[in-house]
Amino acid sequence: MPANIFGKGIKSQPLQLDKSEFLSVFKKTGETGLVDLVIEKQAPRPVLISQIQFDPVTDEPLHVDFHQVNLKEKTTATVEIKLVGESPAAEKEEGVLVQVLSEVEVEALPTELPDHLEADISSLKAIDDAIRIKNLKVDKGVEIKAEPEEIVVKISAPVKEEEAPAPAEEEGEEEGGKSEEQGEQGEKKEEGKEEAPAPAEEEKKS
Repeated sequence: MPANIFGKGIKSQPLQLDKSEFLSVFKKTGETGLVDLVIEKQAPRPVLISQIQFDPVTDEPLHVDFHQVNLKEKTTATVEIKLVGESPAAEKEEGVLVQVLSEVEVEALPTELPDHLEADISSLKAIDDAIRIKNLKVDKGVEIKAEPEEIVVKISAPVKEEEAPAPAEEEGEEEGGKSEEQGEQGEKKEEGKEEAPAPAEEEKKS
């Protein structure tokens, strides 16, 4: 499988990997775990799996980018947000649990990057209750690169399904029908009405 390695102060370099070996490592480390990448007989390089391109049909990996990092310098990575606990509002079906953010970017030293962040939804007890970025707990040295007030997960009001009312006949059609009917009746009356005879001239007196 083709790959590429890049990083601060190094020249980008194309690589070839064993696909099955890569998948085995990726399953354990994800995109935030450090990987020791050995190129030929060189010393291992600390890298993060930066981006993977997948086949849209088979979902097999086609290409991967490795980001070589400095263990003494902070770097950024995208981590998953996992929901933990149970929401009383959702359990009682008083509201609908909506996860707005499923991942977020964090900054930390490569060795301190978290595998994921957790959002405890047990505090969501009523409609409009929400957990925001500022409510997420992170270890010291980890910074979340997002607005503190941004919503991660919330309780929304359930959508009520109502039956649509039967379509009523339009008044215009009813009035139009009546006027047409009245017009026809008027025409029939006119047809049935005989013309009055013209008044006869008075006979001249002889």
